[in-house]
Amino acid sequence: MNHYDVIVIGGGAAGLSGALVLSRARRKVLVVDAGSPRNAPAAHMHGYLSRDGMPPGDLLAVGREEVRSYGGEIVDGTVTDLIACGHGFTALLAAGRRISSRRVLVTTGLRDESPDIPGLRDRWARDVLHCPYCHGHEVRDRRLGVIGWTAGATRYAQIVRQWTNDLTYFTSPDTLTAIERSQLLARGIDVVEGVIDQLVVNEVDELRGVQMRGGGVIGVDALFVPPRFIPNSAMLVGLGCDVDGDGWVTVDNTGRPSVPGVWAAGNVVDPRAQGTSPAVARAASPLALNADLVDEDVRNAVRDLDHGFAFAPTANAHSKESA
Repeated sequence: MNHYDVIVIGGGAAGLSGALVLSRARRKVLVVDAGSPRNAPAAHMHGYLSRDGMPPGDLLAVGREEVRSYGGEIVDGTVTDLIACGHGFTALLAAGRRISSRRVLVTTGLRDESPDIPGLRDRWARDVLHCPYCHGHEVRDRRLGVIGWTAGATRYAQIVRQWTNDLTYFTSPDTLTAIERSQLLARGIDVVEGVIDQLVVNEVDELRGVQMRGGGVIGVDALFVPPRFIPNSAMLVGLGCDVDGDGWVTVDNTGRPSVPGVWAAGNVVDPRAQGTSPAVARAASPLALNADLVDEDVRNAVRDLDHGFAFAPTANAHSKESA
């Protein structure tokens, strides 16, 4: 069974950033990545200095090369079980391989929950979008729609309004407050109340409208959907990490949850992190993790010294002093 200083579970921006820092710190690091990043359907990522317009897959490919250049290892696979044992952890991969490590960094991200509307998921990150700051510029001045299915969706619609003068807000009947309705009206946002039956797509597979139940088709070229985020935190919860009232694993400002030896970074603990920002927002995690390993290295060295397993330089110095 291979033994590492750190296993990084998840090879997105947060995971590769952590692996890069730890590999440069001369730690033996293994990244296990399932190969299904949340932003895989997106053609480009935007709003990130020096990487604007870069395909997300290209960013990960460069990140992998950088990690490997410092000796970090990366395997494609899925961790099916993670067990705390003794002073470390054992990870079982789907292929049957067992790996042990002193510490674990979990960066498994989150998944987006969307409304149950036929055809919606198939168009995710194409012309059904969730982040106006990521995609708004690319669909500016077109016919846009917002599906109001979450709390605070009207405020989200007011943000989307910055990119177009032709915006429609779709919502269930009798859900808008008088203030919300007035605010939407004031900025020229059309309100359509009812049930969406399906999306309307043209012959070249482009979104062209929303079919309302018992009504006509409302023309849109792109839809924005305020997301509901579900953390991929089953592994952390299985280890016994504390969670808050909304089910998110709680961590300190270095990304350390309640279970010793475990760190978490990126979207698995921070739903607001987008694209490369998980790497930036949780840069403290690999630093704190390495410092924790150093503390253990010191304890082990003192223990070995107490048991007579002194390092060679100490023995040589003693010999010279005796001479």
